[in-house]
Amino acid sequence: MNAAAWGLGAAVLLASIVEMVEALTIVMAMGVTRSWRSTLAGVAAALVALAVFTALAGYALTTWLPAAALQLAIGGLLLIFGLQWLRKAILRSSGRKAMHDEDQIFAEEVAAAESAGAVTTRGLDWFSFMISFKGVFLEGVEVVFIVITFGLSAGDMPVAIGAAVIGVLLVLAVGIAVRGPLSKVPENTMKYGVGLLLAAFGTFWSVEGLGIFTGSRQSLEWPGADLAIPVLIAAWFGLSRLMIHALRRPAVPSTSG
Repeated sequence: MNAAAWGLGAAVLLASIVEMVEALTIVMAMGVTRSWRSTLAGVAAALVALAVFTALAGYALTTWLPAAALQLAIGGLLLIFGLQWLRKAILRSSGRKAMHDEDQIFAEEVAAAESAGAVTTRGLDWFSFMISFKGVFLEGVEVVFIVITFGLSAGDMPVAIGAAVIGVLLVLAVGIAVRGPLSKVPENTMKYGVGLLLAAFGTFWSVEGLGIFTGSRQSLEWPGADLAIPVLIAAWFGLSRLMIHALRRPAVPSTSG
């Protein structure tokens, strides 16, 4: 595979692992505390909703936009999305934002589940159903967004889908084995890496998509083609390290934020 395909696979795999670890924490808390039947029903409903969302979003993007405009739109969205991940990673690394802590999130979700009143209809606990549905759907939307944007821009949907499936299955397998939140997963480091990849690829495709404003309306070419991607990753990494150094302060206690 070329540099774009390797970067595509790495970004989707890491992003799917991070998002599914967070979804698993919510699902485990609801299932252990209230009702596994209702919790799994919420997960199933979220997966159906994600399938519909994926089909509609993919169809809309591939049908409504020409190639260069698609690259510009997707690249811009990826850049914005990546900078959000990178901003949080910079704040965490500099001590200005607490590190993400799955154990604490699990404890908070359990406390919320235990304090919530009984809302049961026909044997279905609606609290655990809705919390599980929301958690899986919202985390899943981010994975779907990355899969669609990366897959369409790189012209390699099989790699994007395959990487996402592998990430989900890995988290599911480890979650079943551990039977608890996956607090040992280095989420903060992985989020930093995903932010770098999203920002680099977003920059790459955004610039290519600017060709829509030229007379030919064709995508622009980077010097060195895909070899520009590692350079962009290094550039974003260097910039982020400079910002971390400038913002550094003593670390604050871990929270669920």
